[in-house]
Amino acid sequence: MFTSEKGVVEEWLSEFKTLPETSLPNYATNLKDKSSLVSSLYKVIQEPQSELLEPVCHQLFEFYRSGEEQLLRFTLQFLPELIWCYLAVSASRNVHSSGCIEALLLGVYNLEIVDKQGHSKVLSFTIPSLSKPSVYHEPSSIGSMALTESALSQHGLSKVVYSGPHPQREMLTAQNRFEVLTFLLLCYNAALTYMPSVSLQSLCQISSRICVCGYPRQHVRKYKGISSRIPVSSGFMVQMLTGIYFAFYNGEWDLAQKALDDIIYRAQLELYPEPLLVANAIKASLPHGAMKSSKEGTRCIQVEITPTSSRISRNAVTSMSIRGHRWKRHEQPDNSNDTTELGILVIPEISVTNVAGERTGNGEKGRTLGEIDAQHIQGVQETATDPRAESKGLPEIRRQKSVRKMMEDGINAPGRVQF
Repeated sequence: MFTSEKGVVEEWLSEFKTLPETSLPNYATNLKDKSSLVSSLYKVIQEPQSELLEPVCHQLFEFYRSGEEQLLRFTLQFLPELIWCYLAVSASRNVHSSGCIEALLLGVYNLEIVDKQGHSKVLSFTIPSLSKPSVYHEPSSIGSMALTESALSQHGLSKVVYSGPHPQREMLTAQNRFEVLTFLLLCYNAALTYMPSVSLQSLCQISSRICVCGYPRQHVRKYKGISSRIPVSSGFMVQMLTGIYFAFYNGEWDLAQKALDDIIYRAQLELYPEPLLVANAIKASLPHGAMKSSKEGTRCIQVEITPTSSRISRNAVTSMSIRGHRWKRHEQPDNSNDTTELGILVIPEISVTNVAGERTGNGEKGRTLGEIDAQHIQGVQETATDPRAESKGLPEIRRQKSVRKMMEDGINAPGRVQF
């Protein structure tokens, strides 16, 4: 570490101690623009034997519990690097040099698991329903499945996943280590949109190193330092994938691609189904070319939404409109005197062919649907179910003509037609 970088860190440490509380918001706003300070702090964290590591960790914890939102995010941006340094020191079994880092991680964890009143927090996550549109899908494109999901969502059967309450920890052990680190990465991912590019780069780099250290791929990646294998949990890898997925679309394509491949490599060796499922889903959804996203302005995941206006009909389709459309196709063009008002439909012609000497006329004027249509349908249904009509063709034709005759005369027929 150079003398100039050490001087920047020392000035930062002394400046905050003499800062009045009224000027804290203004100080927090200007702090994120000090790129030289951020790079110097990264170098301090990467040197476990540095004399500045302990005061830096202490001040970062003061930032986090100050209650100022921007100071909290300033501390969160170093979280991936702090996790890597702690795991690397733990793998080398030099626990004494990581005491201040462990204290900082435990302090952040214990602050996040409780609310402002000191009560344990329970985080809830509602699993999105396929019946409700999002930036990723449209219910109309799913088909009949959307109807099933819609029926379930109307009955309040949306699945909610709860996390917590989490117990407070006084020290990190082999049993609770990744429970704490997974929750810390969850807090980091909740503030991903506020993280600078250097923090996303650090997340991708430490994800690769954690997954390949101690394995043959470490020589391919040319990672120097520790050669011991670092144990990981399935949930911890899933949280790493969440941040890497965000880094893909926010200017860190190459590092994110390398980290994704290393996580798949480690998940296959460990036979972890959850990271494999998430990682392969991310890999399948990536575009073929690299995303050249701007590192300035709003960060978001880019998706394409297909227009839905062409699939939505402006006029509601009802049984009446379908029936009217069917009748209108049989209208004669010369029936200019027939009425076309609502509720008055034209009855199509009934033509009986292949019978010598018998043929119905065309061009009869239509009658109202309420008087004639029900009788016509009832008569046709009865001829189809009559056992005599199945064996002989002529009685069926006579029955149809009898129904036609009754319709022309306007006689209300009883429930069954008698001959």
